[in-house]
Amino acid sequence: MTSFPRLRLPRLLLALLLPALLLSGQASAQQETLQPVEQIAAVVNDDVILRSELERAIANIRAQYKGHEDQLPPDNVLERQVLERLILVRLQLARASDAGITASDAEIERAVQAVAQQNGLSVDQLRERIAADGMSFADFRNNLRDEIIMQKLRQSFAQSRISVSEAEVDAAMATAANTAVQQYHLAHILVATPDGASPEQIATAQKKIEGIKSLIDRGEMSFSAAAVRYSDSPNALEGGDLGWRSLNEIPPSFAAAIQQMQPGEILGPIRGPSGFQLVQLVDTRTQAPGSGDKVTQFSARQILIKVDDKTSDAAAKAKADTLAARLAGGADFAKLASENSDDLTTRRRGGDLGWFTTDTYGTAFGLQVAALADGQISAPFKTDQGWVIVQRLGTREIAAGDENLRAQIRETIGRRKLEDEWNRFLREMRGEAYVDVRDAQGRSTSAPLPETPKEKHKTEPGRELQDASAAGRFMDTP
Repeated sequence: MTSFPRLRLPRLLLALLLPALLLSGQASAQQETLQPVEQIAAVVNDDVILRSELERAIANIRAQYKGHEDQLPPDNVLERQVLERLILVRLQLARASDAGITASDAEIERAVQAVAQQNGLSVDQLRERIAADGMSFADFRNNLRDEIIMQKLRQSFAQSRISVSEAEVDAAMATAANTAVQQYHLAHILVATPDGASPEQIATAQKKIEGIKSLIDRGEMSFSAAAVRYSDSPNALEGGDLGWRSLNEIPPSFAAAIQQMQPGEILGPIRGPSGFQLVQLVDTRTQAPGSGDKVTQFSARQILIKVDDKTSDAAAKAKADTLAARLAGGADFAKLASENSDDLTTRRRGGDLGWFTTDTYGTAFGLQVAALADGQISAPFKTDQGWVIVQRLGTREIAAGDENLRAQIRETIGRRKLEDEWNRFLREMRGEAYVDVRDAQGRSTSAPLPETPKEKHKTEPGRELQDASAAGRFMDTP
């Protein structure tokens, strides 16, 4: 079979789509492959993950590590890591379904075109590439659909939970305006402990993390290899990589210590609510003030349905939902904006907002736009003025002068807060769910639960804490 380079994906999909593509096999694939003897790998509330789906996902991970198989963890650990990812996908899709979040055919088609464009391919060439990689195009579209839905769930979460105060921005500005911009490339290893862990469980986890650090210190294993083999974090298969971060993107309890470290040094073990961590400073880089800092600007257009004395919230939402359905059916955005938007300033331009940063129209609006791909249209969301539908048209990077520094800092703080809150939300959702993991013979490996009515969507933390960012973010700080 011809070998192809790995597909490049647009930003919309990077946080969640890449793991999902590696872990392919959604509901339609289950229906196609389901046979009378099909085994169940896990029961997740009212849904199931099939053994064949889990095996396909594991096979895809092994294909990614071809030639580097020694970096993979033991089979039982790899299976657990992959299964946890699949469980989290199921839980997010179920929560989105309960909230009425869907992805239209038009949105999926735009996502397909975006993936093709990012890889310099036509849609037909993308079909051929996907077939050569052993995935059906129907499964690929299903993965895109699910990732769009999960991204919308994350957007909705950000809108309701994330805010950045002026005082927070002022404090960060005080140190950023006259100092060089330092960035840190980080990685981590997590040994998780359950909520309400017993002294014995805590001692066992601590002994394990200390043993892992000892292996690294003696040079018997690299940090990334140890993360792949031993970490309980969902980003274990990426070597625990956390990417480049400024100080504003690092939890304050880590930031002071990391500033004093040299590349290659390891911080920890550190105990936090989710378990014990090791954090490695992989590398650092510095930019002088104004000498290359970049800030992202977005081009977008909107349709605003105001909530006021004449229009109730319910009526505004109903109108926004109707317009969203027309857009999903292929209606022209600019035409609908000029005919229906209550923003008199932009409606004459077909809703065009021009170029702006995430700070320009408020945190909630900025996070919504930042989460979209170019050309993608959001679901209706609530702002202080009313219900909004936004379509992102493009992005650009510009020099972050004094007038842009504040917007850049606000965006950075908001992104860090979203990561922290989203990780906590996913752990709570995982903990409150009924999950029955089955062995290869289909036998339950879970302890029996008391026969009490199952409660969905509780707000209290669950019984099993997992750091569940699919991109592998920081755990809660100690």
